[in-house]
Amino acid sequence: MELLLAITIGILYASGIYMMLRRSLVKMIIGLILLGNGVNLLIFLLGRLTKGSTPIIPDGLDTFAEAYADPVPQALILTAIVISFGLQAFAIVLIKRVYKVVGTDDLDELSYNEDDETI
Repeated sequence: MELLLAITIGILYASGIYMMLRRSLVKMIIGLILLGNGVNLLIFLLGRLTKGSTPIIPDGLDTFAEAYADPVPQALILTAIVISFGLQAFAIVLIKRVYKVVGTDDLDELSYNEDDETI
């Protein structure tokens, strides 16, 4: 299971970075979303997968006697999901505004200045 998650994380990282290097702003946002999902899975994997275990200490015990599910990575992932959703919403609105003003989402055309001389 962990090997499958590691391969999935690698695919998400590779495709996210590839999409972020494209010239279109929409593809850049899709790459950012893929990269964020890869990071969330990486945090989840680093918290160790324990199937069928709870993060709660049973009554009568002071410490855990067996493997338990760590709740900290799960809380970090939930926080990261909320923050990435806000970032993605802001980026989509910003790209829509740029496209409305400039008329294109190509990064090369956005960085062109009329004062620049053509070679």
